[in-house]
Amino acid sequence: MTYLLKPKLHHPSLAPNALGYTRRDYEGAISTMCAGCGHDSISAALIQTCYELDMEPHRVAKLSGIGCSSKSPDYFLGNSHGFNTVHGRMPSVLTGANLANRDLLYLGISGDGDSASIGLGQFAHAMRRGVQMVYVVENNGVYGLTKGQFSATADKGSKSKGGVVNEDSAIDLCALALQMGATFVARSFSGDKGQLVPLLKAAFTHGGTAFIDVLSPCVTFNNHAGSTKSYDFVREHNDALNRLDIFFGKDEIVADYAPGSVTDVRQHDGSILRLHKLHDSYTPTDRIHAMRYLEERKALGQIVTGLLYMDATPNTLHDNLNTVEGALGILGDKALCPGQGNLDKINASLR
Repeated sequence: MTYLLKPKLHHPSLAPNALGYTRRDYEGAISTMCAGCGHDSISAALIQTCYELDMEPHRVAKLSGIGCSSKSPDYFLGNSHGFNTVHGRMPSVLTGANLANRDLLYLGISGDGDSASIGLGQFAHAMRRGVQMVYVVENNGVYGLTKGQFSATADKGSKSKGGVVNEDSAIDLCALALQMGATFVARSFSGDKGQLVPLLKAAFTHGGTAFIDVLSPCVTFNNHAGSTKSYDFVREHNDALNRLDIFFGKDEIVADYAPGSVTDVRQHDGSILRLHKLHDSYTPTDRIHAMRYLEERKALGQIVTGLLYMDATPNTLHDNLNTVEGALGILGDKALCPGQGNLDKINASLR
């Protein structure tokens, strides 16, 4: 929790978006993260994303767990709904909130300790159930709140600030999300806003389970030689798959590019995600290919970033459960009570 509030004064020249909000309207409290923390860069990217998408702040519900990452929602979208859950349990709380009110846009913020250790089971089930949300993991490979022990995403062979070598295999959350059925899977780097912001925009408009693993160096405990989550290591070993643009207009889109260099994917809301392919052989709509590519590049010591996989027509938990349109929380007694006749039919079908 922070008690450092930003002044409410706005510069008169701040440009408003289509809803009349300025970028300042999407900010939160003053951050208490360490100076240079990658998590603050992710917060800035989320602020820019929501501002440029013309999102109504009161339509966003941001939920988090425990850890440095889970503190960060206090630093953006200060006018949105927010709930800080217990350690590792954010996905189930978000699932319940989503079932009660499907009209909100759900943003889950977690960390590598919160999702890959105590919350690993929760993470897996949220992916396989098709919960309609944007799930962002701020991944730094250490427990920053408890003096920098290795987390479950720390790469085998990486060194701690004190020189200890990690002997445990790392959990790759992108690979797990692909295996468990997430319909939008990406990885990015907190220091690359040019890549991260378009990924976040695409995730918010995806309409299914969108997962983004964001490598976010811990400047206090994991930004040294020997770390595979440091700023220098990620920049030197980054294998970027694609560059993204997202369009919302309904006019014809014309691209003057060499054959095979551009892939347009129309999303459920009509927006078009344009992928400028840096690797001609990579296919972002093939789940098996994405899983194989991750493992191949991991063996070469490379970190794959960009859009790994997307299903343009995702099924959600609401589709699978055949829930009613609109929020359950505002349904009246007439809709909630089926009547004695319908109850008799339901009971008879179960005998």
